Amino acid sequence: MSNARLLVVEDDVDIANMLKIYFTGLQFDVDVANRGRDALEKTKHVIPHLIVLDIMLPDIDGYEVCRNLRTSTRTSHIPVIFLTQKDERSDKLQGLELGADDYITKPFDIEELKLRVQGAIRRSERESLTDPRSGLPAGRLIEEQLRRIIREQEWALLDIRINNFEGFKDVYGFVAGDDVVRFAAMVIGEVVDELGTTSDFIGHAGGDNFIIITTNEYAPAIRKRLKERFAAEVLSHYNFIDRQQGFIQAPTADGGVEKVGFMTIAAGIVSPSVHSFADIREITELAADARRQDAAAPPAA
Repeated sequence: MSNARLLVVEDDVDIANMLKIYFTGLQFDVDVANRGRDALEKTKHVIPHLIVLDIMLPDIDGYEVCRNLRTSTRTSHIPVIFLTQKDERSDKLQGLELGADDYITKPFDIEELKLRVQGAIRRSERESLTDPRSGLPAGRLIEEQLRRIIREQEWALLDIRINNFEGFKDVYGFVAGDDVVRFAAMVIGEVVDELGTTSDFIGHAGGDNFIIITTNEYAPAIRKRLKERFAAEVLSHYNFIDRQQGFIQAPTADGGVEKVGFMTIAAGIVSPSVHSFADIREITELAADARRQDAAAPPAA
């Protein structure tokens, strides 16, 4: 549960601060939004593992926030726990009908809320709905999206992987590697927000492998911008000496060292405008082939 991202949407400053302090002490990364629209904006940039959502907010209510989350391909998977002073059965049913995962009434027991938050995140990970590091949709949700698009036209899928990631982890360690994975997820989300559509899907297939499902029209521009941004901004994850010399020295299996270049993005694109697909396995295999070709291609001048 360490480092899970929690978004608290609560306009009562005292309650919001109390929850932030408490869950930060449990090693959660906690962000707070005091308004519903602020919460929706925050989820566009960093996907939380779970949202604690008050119903009574000063702009749009929690029901509307939940409705927006559930109708967006990007956020429909995020577990939501309603936190409210309302205790009417009809209010509880309305929240559950909108897809909320749980419902707690104020005044609440903080220990009970903790257990419900931890349980909801564990369920999501156990059911292969989200990746524990990025918070992005994982296994089963990716498969559902692939089964959906194989019946459609005009889509494009980008298979994305981080070049030289293993060498970086060997030198800088697993914690730094996890930071790069989260950084990659953030950059992918920002690029899709900038150049894609609101219905585009971003998934984390595991390790350093991501996918984007967008349209034929936007896929090339998304790939180009993603590769440029990642190559420029990932340098902040290296120390000064490595940045100055232009490479890192990674250990080899025989006890020696080898020069490893900086991390970059490889991204392959497939779409039904170019290929015919009999099943979802063919989509993933052809996309992986396209990504490997991109990784092997010489860098653009």
